[in-house]
Amino acid sequence: MSASRKLPPGRLIAATHNQGKVKELRDLLGDAGFTAVSAGELGLPEPEETADTFRGNAELKALAAAKASGEPALADDSGLACDGLSGAPGIYSARWAGPDKDFRAAMQKVEDGLKSETTSDGEVDKRASFVCVLSLAWPDGHVESFEGILRGQLVFPPRGGRGFGYDPIFVPEGETETFGEMDPAKKHAMSHRAIAFAKFKAFLTG
Repeated sequence: MSASRKLPPGRLIAATHNQGKVKELRDLLGDAGFTAVSAGELGLPEPEETADTFRGNAELKALAAAKASGEPALADDSGLACDGLSGAPGIYSARWAGPDKDFRAAMQKVEDGLKSETTSDGEVDKRASFVCVLSLAWPDGHVESFEGILRGQLVFPPRGGRGFGYDPIFVPEGETETFGEMDPAKKHAMSHRAIAFAKFKAFLTG
């Protein structure tokens, strides 16, 4: 395994065309001396996500942006993994919402899937995790990856209009509110993305 590599402060390519993610990256990286510039702003193409793990897709996206730009690039891949669905929707979390990003339909698909997997005693396994992997890649192919996992329980029907994606059906362990009900600042401080970013920032400043 190759030795860890440091990254000097400066410009960092955010391997995403999602402006919400770019803003979040800018907020998180600013105090570490980095300025995030999105792949979308630079006109870089979005690679097809062909890996079968969160880490694989994050690394694939980061490497594509790093090689196309000639600069270090950061990408993330994240989603919901349900114990009762053998880890689904997993890397297909966004795709379950379809081309129209209809997460209400995606949450219904999760509920229907869990109901179809009901055990002989009528129980539904509502345990789940939010997973985020951040990958930092250099043009020469070197990659560093950081994983954040947050365990919790699913609730139906969805609750709360805050957050996005599957937030209204996910209650983190030790909490009573869904991410859809929770104050955004509280959610951002404890989320799977926050856990991965804490590891990433420790790498940057360590």
